[in-house]
Amino acid sequence: MLGTPEPVIRMLERGDLRLDFSLRDELPEVGRLLRKYRDQGMDLADACVVRMSEVHRACRVLTVDVTDFAVYRRLGNREIPRLTPEP
Repeated sequence: MLGTPEPVIRMLERGDLRLDFSLRDELPEVGRLLRKYRDQGMDLADACVVRMSEVHRACRVLTVDVTDFAVYRRLGNREIPRLTPEP
């Protein structure tokens, strides 16, 4: 099931993962992130995740995108707390 959305859907159903985000409400800040990381090729999904980490400060981002999320910063220049798979 690796690489499929089913595990994420199950986590949402169990309440282990929360997606409490409105792109419409957060568009100015998401746009700011997209401009800030234009040279890194940040996509909309990554900008939304970074913004969610700013809004929900006690979060940890679960990602397999180790390279990009090591570069992205939230709330100015703060590292994004994240969980990544062991190499």
